[in-house]
Amino acid sequence: MLTELQAIALGIIQGLAEFLPISSSAHLVLVPWFFGWDDPGLAFDVALHLGTLFALLAYYWREWLAMVMSVANGDKPSQRLLGLLILASIPGAVIGLLLEKQAESIFRSPALVACALAGLGIVLWIADIRSPRTRKISQIAWTDALLIGLSQALAIVPGVSRSGATITTARILGIDRQDAANFSFLMATPIIAGAGLLETRKLLHSSGHAELMLGFLASAIFGVIAIAALIKFVRTRTYRVFAWYRIALAALVFAVLLMGH
Repeated sequence: MLTELQAIALGIIQGLAEFLPISSSAHLVLVPWFFGWDDPGLAFDVALHLGTLFALLAYYWREWLAMVMSVANGDKPSQRLLGLLILASIPGAVIGLLLEKQAESIFRSPALVACALAGLGIVLWIADIRSPRTRKISQIAWTDALLIGLSQALAIVPGVSRSGATITTARILGIDRQDAANFSFLMATPIIAGAGLLETRKLLHSSGHAELMLGFLASAIFGVIAIAALIKFVRTRTYRVFAWYRIALAALVFAVLLMGH
C-alpha cells in the first residue's frame, strides 16, 4: 500500500524527471525497487502523468492557444508549428499502442533501465558538445519533426526518457539548446494527453484517492518548476550534467544488482 509521503515523493520525482532529460519512467521503476516500496499501480501512474500534462499546459498555454486559434485566424507560423507537432506525435502514439503490454512488463527490468540510462546519456553528451546550435523552432523542417517524433517512440523503454531522446535528436539536427527543449515539451503534450485520457478510467475504479491527488499535485507543481528551470539553465549551459547523472545512476543500479539486490 502506497503511503501519502511515498505518493508525494513519487509525484516530485515524476514532475522533475519528466522534463529533465533523466527519464521519469526509470526513476518510477528504480525508486520503489531501491527502497522496497509497493508497486504504486497503473492508476497512480496515470495520476502522475496527468500532473505533468497540467504542468505543460500551465507553462505553454499561450503557445497552445495561438496554435488552436490559428486554425481560424490564419496565423501561418502557429499553423505550421501545430502541423509539425501533430506529425511528430504520430510515431510515439503508434508504437506506444503496439508495445503497451511490453512496456508494463519486460521493459521494466532494472538492468535494461540502467543500460538505457547510460546509453542515451553518452549519446546526449556527444550530441550536445559536437552539434551546432544555430537553428530555431521556426527553422525545424517536416523531416526534422518526423525524426524527433521517431526518437520519442524510444521512450517506451524506461531509462531512455522522452525529453532525453527528443532533445538529443534535436541537438543532433542542429537545433539550439533552448528551442530543443521547447519543441520537446510542446510535442510531449499531445502524447501525454492522449495516453492520460485513454487510461482515465483506471482512476475512476481505483482506491487511495488521497494518494492519487497528492501525487498529481506534486507532479504538477514540480513539473512547472522543472520546465522553467531547464529552459533557463540551457540558455547559458550545456546538457552535460544530465548525461553525467544518467551514467552515475546506471552505475549505481549495476552496483546494487551485483550486490544481489
